Formats: sequence, C-alpha cells, structure tokens
Amino acid sequence: MTDINLLTTEALDLLMQLIATPRTSRYEGAAADLLLQFMQKRGLTVQREANNLWTLVPGYDSTRPTLLLNAHIDTVKPVSAWTRDPFMPTLEGDRLYGLGANDDGASLTALLQTFRALMHRPLPFNLAFLASAEEEVSGRDGVERALRQLPPISVALVGEPTGMQPAVAEKGLMVLDCTAHGKAGHAARNEGVNAIYVAMKDVEWLRTHRFERESSLLGPVKMTTTIIQAGTQHNVVPDQCTFTVDVRSNECYTNEEIFAEVSASLASEVKARSFRLNSSRIALSHPLVRSAVALGPTFAGQPRTPFGSPALSDQALMPWPSLKMGPGDSARSHTADEYICVSELRGAISDYVEMITSLSTLQD
Repeated sequence: MTDINLLTTEALDLLMQLIATPRTSRYEGAAADLLLQFMQKRGLTVQREANNLWTLVPGYDSTRPTLLLNAHIDTVKPVSAWTRDPFMPTLEGDRLYGLGANDDGASLTALLQTFRALMHRPLPFNLAFLASAEEEVSGRDGVERALRQLPPISVALVGEPTGMQPAVAEKGLMVLDCTAHGKAGHAARNEGVNAIYVAMKDVEWLRTHRFERESSLLGPVKMTTTIIQAGTQHNVVPDQCTFTVDVRSNECYTNEEIFAEVSASLASEVKARSFRLNSSRIALSHPLVRSAVALGPTFAGQPRTPFGSPALSDQALMPWPSLKMGPGDSARSHTADEYICVSELRGAISDYVEMITSLSTLQD
C-alpha cells in the first residue's frame, strides 16, 4: 500500500532543500548533486549526463514499452520584487514559498516520489525518471543531451504547473532575427532609403498576417515583434534596421514551414536562431490522456479538462508523444514570492500514482 503522507513529507523536505540550493539554468550542479544523493540513499541506480539525472526501474525489460516521468531542476533568476529571500524556503500554513517551488520543484519531487512508489510494482511497462537541466533556456546541455542516452521511450509524462490539468498540446517557439536594408543619406535632404521604413512594412505584415491553419487547442500561429534597433545619430538616414520576432507555432506547422512563409513575404533578410522547438500534441484517445481525465475533478475541485498550453517546456525536444501535467499554477511561475501548496504536492503524488497504476497499455 502506498503511503501518500510519507511520500509527501519526504517530497516537501527535498523541495525545501532544493529551494535553498540556487539552481538557475546552466548552474544546476549543486542541486543535481543534492538530488543524486537523495536518490542514491534510497537505493536508486542513477545515471548522470552534465546536470541531467535519470534512473530506470529495477528489472527494466527492453521488450516492454517505457513511460518516462520528467521534470526540470533549473529555475529562472529571481525577479527584484521578491519580499522574501527567494532561496529561503518559508512554510506559511499550506504554502511553501521559494524560488522554483512552483516551477518546477513541486513536479520534480512529486514525480520522483511517484517513481519510487511504483518502481517495484508489477506494471505492464517500464518506468523511467529524468530530472533535466537547462529547461528554462532550452539549453543544449539539458534534456536534449540526456535523451541521447535514454533507452527507447513510448510516451512521457512531463511535470509542469498546470493545476494537474492535462495539457495535451503545447505551442512551439522560434525566434527570428530580421534585418531591413536601406541606403544612408543626410536627413536634411531627400536622399537615401530609410531602413526603418522598410522594416515598418515588414513589422506590420507580421502583426496582421494570419496563417491559414489554426489549431482547435492552440489557436493560430502567433508572431510578435519584440525588439527593434536602428540608427547611429539624428541626422543620418539609417541604412540598416534590425528587429526580433517571437514566433509561437501550433502543431499544424513545423517551424521550417513558418520560416519559409515569412521569408518569402518580407523584404527584410530573415534568419532563424533555431528550428528545434516545435509544437507538440498527444491524441485525446491516448491511454495516458484517458487515464488522466478518468481521475475526475482535481483536488481543487475543477473538472479535469484537456487543454492546449501556450507555455514552452521540454516537450518541445521530445520526439515521442507526451502529456504535460503537474501541481501548481503557471501564473505563479517566474513571479515574486512564488509558492506551492503542500496540499497540491500531496494531491499530485496521489493523482500520479493512481493514473499510472490504472494504465494497462501505453499504446494508442
């Protein structure tokens, strides 16, 4: 029988230790050391690649499908508006305050405890647990590096703060660096070609353009110009204007397809920083999704409803189906005085254990 209260107490203690250990992206080493020691002391055989940690169930059988449980170790840097020490775990009633409590420490510790609770159960599939690094910056030494070392995965359960609602789709991300070219001239005379005006037409196209295919869960592709730079002094017509575009893709397009359409439509030169972070979606009929929905209302009393998430996660780098679902609220992420409720942590462990043990197959 699974002792949810004991698992929660251990998870809470580990989470408080993680909060007290700074672990911003690319600097997760001390937190990975802490997590490694916790896992090894409890009899887990742990592999490490950079600051990524993973473990497989005892008796792993390569002929069986594998369910990956994944959450990330790292946090963003604390914003200036914190009224508490972000690295001092503070328990006030049901709330635990601290940087990374909500994003993503609660999911990380809950999924680890779920793995421990189920690692000796006779499930019809393997379990794997992965604590990944550099998620907040989509770094190449994060989950992408770890995945090359993992055995074949059938489907993943990715812990992120969704209020334990099943996020069955997620928008992708592509950043475009654009350069509008003109010709320098004296601002007092009617000469030169102003690169700013060239850029303005392109920015307006980006603002108003609508891609034909829209998603029922994620809506349309969203493009936002976020940075513009031009000019050297007030009396010189600028010959170059650069601007940056944040593109949030839906699952109807690959990032390469969006890039091709944008490049063909702008006068400016367009370069993509990366095509790596594509949108993802898992079928509503997938057993993992059906198992999540079958849990009934969340511990907050909300109907369990599949939805599309606008926020990026490690799902973007996974080549297999994945479901995003975890304790906490995305609105608390990256904010001052971030917190998680102990009741949310307990509810997540209970839900994870129930939904995984109810699975008879991982095949859609």
